[in-house]
Amino acid sequence: MTAEIVNLNKVRKAKERAEKERRADENRVRHGRSKSERETQDAQRTLDNAHVDNAERDQPKEGWRRSGETEDDLDPGSVS
Repeated sequence: MTAEIVNLNKVRKAKERAEKERRADENRVRHGRSKSERETQDAQRTLDNAHVDNAERDQPKEGWRRSGETEDDLDPGSVS
């Protein structure tokens, strides 16, 4: 009757490695993009936002009219 000798340090370290690998797998699934992919997408988003910001038009302030323009001038029915 011989008992199997177990090195507790090896068992503990193997358990820690397995737990670390499990957490890494979860993070790969959760975040799923490489650093270069994130940087490329962030750069594209910045360019897109700049393009949209540059395309916006300033809205005239309420009550603003050109000089000499009256309320009747703004009636769309009077345009020929």
